[in-house]
Amino acid sequence: MPDRTEIDTLIDLMARLPGLGPRSARRAVLHLIRKRGVLLQPLADAMQAVASSARECLNCGNVGTSDICPICADERRSNGQLCVVEDVADLWAMERSGVFKGRYHVLGGTLSALDAVGPEELRIPQLVTRIDTESVTEVILALNATVDGQTTAHYIADQLETRVDLTSLAQGVPIGGELDYLDDGTITAALNARKRV
Repeated sequence: MPDRTEIDTLIDLMARLPGLGPRSARRAVLHLIRKRGVLLQPLADAMQAVASSARECLNCGNVGTSDICPICADERRSNGQLCVVEDVADLWAMERSGVFKGRYHVLGGTLSALDAVGPEELRIPQLVTRIDTESVTEVILALNATVDGQTTAHYIADQLETRVDLTSLAQGVPIGGELDYLDDGTITAALNARKRV
């Protein structure tokens, strides 16, 4: 078998990205090579910069370039509302809609007995701590409408039931839907029509 080249390695790495298989990765890499001055080198530079500077917010779990993200650092967002999402893509989707003006808490996934993911593997203990130490008056459970998402929402509701008002996204989020794939209007409608858990 011949030695692997740097190009084959790049194709293999690209194929691991969500939405790309081996064929799509090969096409993307060939396109990057053809546009090496305009795309490949700037992409490599940007990836190097992100690799050295990206970090998780110590408070909420958002991704940025500082220990505390701009959302957590913004005192205007300390309005008592805390929106709980599964992952950073969901937080970014909520931010894209521009309708939510509070702060976030990223769980880092959902509870899953099949995958051995319990509360300790997620950021649920940190959520409970934030409720106890910050001036949170409402927790909005903005979890995906999947079985694992709803199981996680019920678990969190049980943990926080007497500590804070709990609401969840309402109309507009279809069963099986994921926040990152919803348009801004749907997210706005769902957030505005949230209901008590």
